[in-house]
Amino acid sequence: MANDFELCPKCGSKKIEYKDNRKWFCPDCGFDLYNNVAAAVGIIICDKNNNILLEVRAKDPQKGKLALPGGFIDPEESAEDAVIRECKEEIGVEIHGAKFLCSNPNTYEYKGITYKTCDIFFTLELPSEYSDMQDFIKSLKKQESEVLDFVSYKIKSQQDIDNCPLAFDSARNTLKRFIMEN
Repeated sequence: MANDFELCPKCGSKKIEYKDNRKWFCPDCGFDLYNNVAAAVGIIICDKNNNILLEVRAKDPQKGKLALPGGFIDPEESAEDAVIRECKEEIGVEIHGAKFLCSNPNTYEYKGITYKTCDIFFTLELPSEYSDMQDFIKSLKKQESEVLDFVSYKIKSQQDIDNCPLAFDSARNTLKRFIMEN
């Protein structure tokens, strides 16, 4: 499903059209705007008992539902740098040693615009200075504009994933992969 534009952003023509399920094209001036995928990162931080850190989202889309820490990759930023930055911003922790797990497509609806994303996920074992996930959560500093609260969910089975009110399908699919590999 394409986002609708009524006018060409370059010449103002009303003839702009969505073509080939991938770009907008203006026949009057030749303007092309590709519907490229946005890149985002997320991280699974877990303890030895398979308790996963999740955030309660503070804003739409999916306000009040659960998400893995993460966010969009900034221009000129690698996925590895983005996951470090997002953890520092959202949970107040500088992480080290995150490992790539997988990537998954996602749909992100925000203020009437549909964004297609490729979400790149990493894993990180709970830092050794914390006894368990609850101890870790006590040390976190939430980014008020993004995070209402932190929670821990034990994720060991498909049923655990199904019972978790996750905001995004990409996180759901990533957690499936995570439990298959652990």
